Amino acid sequence: MTWLLVALGAAVGAPLRYLADRALRGRVFPWGTFAVNVAGSFALGALTGVGMELHLLLGTGLCGALTTYSTFSYETLRLARTGAPLLAAANVVGNVAAGLAAVVAGTALVA
Repeated sequence: MTWLLVALGAAVGAPLRYLADRALRGRVFPWGTFAVNVAGSFALGALTGVGMELHLLLGTGLCGALTTYSTFSYETLRLARTGAPLLAAANVVGNVAAGLAAVVAGTALVA
């Protein structure tokens, strides 16, 4: 049953990530990846204290498929290699800072 909850959440999270990336695609800066990483951090923070089944479905499944460290890493490298080192640095700092702020806000919402 555990794997099924994770799979169901991921079946929703992955298409949401794809759609967000397409809707927010910037000419240079990867706004789609930034947005899903911040949204997923907020949602995971807001799931603090929920039951195990709901956490598996929404936390591990949905948020796990929605957010993406690998794409963030690739896009940062791409920015650096294509002559945009300041944007690459902004991507790293922005993702980390906004992600941490979002998870804090999510946990504060349910506290």
